[in-house]
Amino acid sequence: MDANLIVSNILNPPILFFFLGMTAVFVKSDLEIPAPVPKLFSLYLLFAIGFKGGVELMKSSVTQEVILTLVAAVLMACVVPIYTFFILRLKLDTYDAAAIAATYGSISAVTFITASAFLNELGITFDGYMVAALALMESPAIIVGLILVNLFTSDGKRDFSWPEVLRDAFLNSSVFLLVGSLLIGFLTGEHGWQVLEPFTQGMFYGVLTFFLLDMGLVAARRIKDLQKTGVFLISFAILIPIVNAVIGLAIAKAIGMPQGDALLFAVLCASASYIAVPAAMRLTVPEANPSLYVSTALAVTFPFNIIVGIPLYLYGINLFWR
Repeated sequence: MDANLIVSNILNPPILFFFLGMTAVFVKSDLEIPAPVPKLFSLYLLFAIGFKGGVELMKSSVTQEVILTLVAAVLMACVVPIYTFFILRLKLDTYDAAAIAATYGSISAVTFITASAFLNELGITFDGYMVAALALMESPAIIVGLILVNLFTSDGKRDFSWPEVLRDAFLNSSVFLLVGSLLIGFLTGEHGWQVLEPFTQGMFYGVLTFFLLDMGLVAARRIKDLQKTGVFLISFAILIPIVNAVIGLAIAKAIGMPQGDALLFAVLCASASYIAVPAAMRLTVPEANPSLYVSTALAVTFPFNIIVGIPLYLYGINLFWR
């Protein structure tokens, strides 16, 4: 693999500020980001990427490739939790295995946004409908995870409030804002983009950089939790994203996606949720240990993907898309 890709990725300001956040924790600096700020910035990033995706979606036509990509996105969000569940059951009980499987079946919007910035930096284009794939992959894994718990717990009598679960899966703040912004961007098109461009485009990288500074702080604080997960889960958190990305790239190649779309699809398949799914699992599967599914997704898979994974997946694309 071209080491320049990794070096180029690491030397991006957002990634360097991620390391700065981690360093602050390691050297015991008193650097703190006030709690409402990361929440505001995460909402801004979802709004900006959703709105831009809607505008781009309006410009593009609904082709066979678009339909196949969206179908493949939903299928991957449903299938990944199933096979990862059976891998995890080799070492973990049903509750922990299902919660972690759901985490890895869903996606990380910040990893997607970082990959988008990486493509922009390299001048590689991608289509706006990939944001629709992002929105579609956020929720199905929660449903699949809960079905797995129901099927494989010994008593088989767990009583979920399915309306509540479905509401959390499809109407949580992340999904709601992302889909809403996508629709508004689609409806307002180029005129809406020109009106909001200073806000959605001009501020984007600054907000992403500051958000990743906070993510570095959070990830470093979660590293100590990895002592509880052991070698098996740490290995899982590095190897499963690569496996999922390879499957994603094979699907992308079969569909005929261009390189930029293929990288974003692979990143969606390889990433893991550390916001929406953990929140849903805490509510619906309290028997599962949050330190397992949060720390593996946030302290291992997230930094692996944004530092090594994204350039690695692009290297695979450059090999097979020639």
